[in-house]
Amino acid sequence: MNNTHRTIAIVCGGDSSEHDVSLRSAQGLYSFFDKQRYNVYVVDIKGNDWHVNLHDGTTSKIDRNDFSFVEDGKKKHFDYAYITIHGTPGENGILQGYFELMDIPYSTSGVLVEALTFDKFVLNQYLRSYGVSVAESLLIRRGQEHLVSDDDIMTRIGMPCFVKPANDGSSFGVSKVKNIDQLAPAVRKAMMESDEVMVEQYLNGVEVTMGCYKTKDKTVLLPATEVVTSNEFFDYDAKYNGQVDEITPARIPEETAQRVAQITSAIYDILHCNGIIRIDYILTKNSEGGYKINMLEVNTTPGMTATSFIPQQVRAAGLEMSQVLTDIVENQF
Repeated sequence: MNNTHRTIAIVCGGDSSEHDVSLRSAQGLYSFFDKQRYNVYVVDIKGNDWHVNLHDGTTSKIDRNDFSFVEDGKKKHFDYAYITIHGTPGENGILQGYFELMDIPYSTSGVLVEALTFDKFVLNQYLRSYGVSVAESLLIRRGQEHLVSDDDIMTRIGMPCFVKPANDGSSFGVSKVKNIDQLAPAVRKAMMESDEVMVEQYLNGVEVTMGCYKTKDKTVLLPATEVVTSNEFFDYDAKYNGQVDEITPARIPEETAQRVAQITSAIYDILHCNGIIRIDYILTKNSEGGYKINMLEVNTTPGMTATSFIPQQVRAAGLEMSQVLTDIVENQF
């Protein structure tokens, strides 16, 4: 492993409703990185405003022609980009394409994988073809709402159901719909976040989430976390305002935990992921009393605050976040 003192950009911000959440993840990552090994900077992007936070408390404009900046009168370049933008443009392939053009290695999966995982409906249909169990869903596009009738939804999806943006990073715009009268307002709410809306079957079960990363040398599957909330579902308040119990490791049978790990590893390979991902599941009881594992979502830029799932799982596994980040960065050199 090369011990070069690399310069790392933690790229945060973005143009979605999760801009501020991303800034919190960047601060978490900054605290985790090994500063003896890396020169670490936080780069905040929003629209055309790209700037780097310098160590003296000032900022410097990023030159987007080569992703460089000026500090102390000298032009500096980054060796690596750790992307922690939740939503566009960091979670849908756009920023990945930019870094490909700049020939700068980055922490997430590639352009196609990011675009695929960002579109929840398309991802579900794709992974279903590999035998992954997912909830039934329908897609409603802006301007084509008339193509999906209430009867279609009642027949194919049923009530209650979830209405959520098909292209978005988190819990903004998500509604749990209990009757048909609530459907149209829920669709309008979701379309404030995305031009495509997914109506998804409600699955009653245990919600768990598991992190995973792979390098040339090893596969690391983190302990599953059980997500318990008294809210209607794991919404924004549950996720970011503490209205949830997060239990790591999850209170599920060891055999079930092993199957979740096997499916997580398989999905990582099917998608040809890079860096650390987190996959959310609902475990429903089958006719034999065991658990059926249903995939909900693949998160390719999972939250990285001190209390986020991945750091929790890393601690539960007896690992150090600084070493995990070093593994992920050095895997590409």
